Formats: sequence, C-alpha cells, structure tokens
Amino acid sequence: MNLSSHIQTIVPYQLVDFGNGRKLESFGDYLVDRPSPAAESVRPSSGAWSGADARFESENKTWLFRRPFPELMLVDAGGFVMPIRPTPFGHLGWFPEQAENWRWLKMKVNSNNDPSTLEALNLFAYTGASTMALVSSGFRVTHVDAAKPNVVAAGAAAQANGWTEPPIRFIVDDAVKYSAREIRRGRRYHTIVMDPPAYGHGPDGRAWRLERDVWPLIDQALALIQETGGRILITGHTETVDEKYVRDYLRTEGPQRRPDWDWATARYRIGRSCLESKDGRRLDAGFFVRFEIGLNPL
Repeated sequence: MNLSSHIQTIVPYQLVDFGNGRKLESFGDYLVDRPSPAAESVRPSSGAWSGADARFESENKTWLFRRPFPELMLVDAGGFVMPIRPTPFGHLGWFPEQAENWRWLKMKVNSNNDPSTLEALNLFAYTGASTMALVSSGFRVTHVDAAKPNVVAAGAAAQANGWTEPPIRFIVDDAVKYSAREIRRGRRYHTIVMDPPAYGHGPDGRAWRLERDVWPLIDQALALIQETGGRILITGHTETVDEKYVRDYLRTEGPQRRPDWDWATARYRIGRSCLESKDGRRLDAGFFVRFEIGLNPL
C-alpha cells in the first residue's frame, strides 16, 4: 500500500458522545453531530456538543457547517484508509462499527487455495470498507451495489489507498439478481459479505424487506461458496431480524442446501456491533454473524 502522498490527511476516529437520538464523532479535530436512532433512549454525557463543526438535520436533510468540511479527509481504518465526505443522507461513507468485522475479514486462513487467487463477493457493498479490508489482505473482490454513487465512492477509496489498478470488479447491480446470475455462471467464492438494508427498493422498484428477503439471499450465498468451504459475513440493522435468527437459519437450512460440506467443521460467531464513546459507554450498531466451514484459521 502506498499512502505517502496522503500521510498528512489521515486522521483517527472517535465516538465522543451520544444521546437524545444523536451521536457526536471526531475525525481528528473535526467534530460531527448527526442522527443515531439507537441513541434515542439515552442522554448525552458531555458538554462537547456545542463545539460541533458540522451538524446534519434529518428533518430537511441539510448539513449545517460551522467550519468547512476538509477537502480531503482520510480516516485510519486499521491497515487501510477511507475517504470521508458528507452525503445528502447524513452518512459520511464510513461505518466504524464494522471495524471488528474488517479485522476478521483480513484474517489469513488455511485452505486448498493459493492465497493469491482467493475471491470474495461483497453484496450491498456501499462505499467499500469491507472491500478495502479484503484487498489489503490479498483477496480479489467483486464489489456489488445498486447505487452508482456508492460504487464510484468505492473506486475513490481504492485510489486513496494507492491502488491504481486494484483487484476489484466494480458492479452496479441488484445484489439478488447479480448473485442469481453468478450461480448460473458456476462462479464460486471463498468469502461472501452482505450488509443488506432493513428496507428499501431495488432498481426495478421492488420493495426490499430484510425479514422477508434475506433468507433467499443467504441461500444464494451458500450456493456461491466454493466446494472446499469458505466464509460468510452477514450484518444488519433491524429489530425484526437478529443474529440468532440468522445463525439458526444457517444451522438448519445449510446442511440441506450444501450437503457436500462437512458440517462438523462449521463455526459461528454472533453478536452486536458497537461503538464505544470516550467515557466507555457503548452504542449498539446492529448485529453480525460470522460463519466459516471447511477452514482452519492460522
């Protein structure tokens, strides 16, 4: 990775405080105040909010700036960097609650594959932090998102990491439709990542609901894992589906979908992703399920 031209722009991230439905975050010395539904039922614990440099108002989808947002800001993501920019939806292109999952994705594993040929599929890939984590550890990645601006942002993230010719296929497409085509093509992957939204609409206008539509997508992911086994990371943000539902689905349906695997080697790690504030409080940020089969971690 060549970051020499960007060293001065890389800043650390910290959740400063949260409460009353909002969170206060620092990127270096720049403070951002934005909505956080998970913080609705708690109170803030610090007086730092008055110093916010940027604030997002969800009612009218407007950013208010006390100090201009830096032209080029890169945040340290632990082995790679991510560009930070305000979006019209209140996001910044950065989801730090996924840091533990990025570390898991970067873990080296023993398999029957040459490590230099390991393939990963990232569905609902957004701005691509999981893609960058995988590339930084030697994977070739197919990055799929239905929103072109997200895919463009992922390309910018690769450039920010010094990858002028990254081993990434950038695909603007519906995750379910693309996965179905990959199954018909006979494609197989070592690692599959998915972070589907709680609800939304596909390019054809069809409504997506996680509690209804995630299960066929998991079936597709099982079909796309290579014959010798692999990994699946599933994350989500909804009250209607949690990590135990997803784990139990894999346990019960998996052996029927992939009877060719040795299910005695299956491993599951489930839990809640969280952000920790400066005073040690934890803000819930959704569930995760890490599934492995046929692999022996180093």
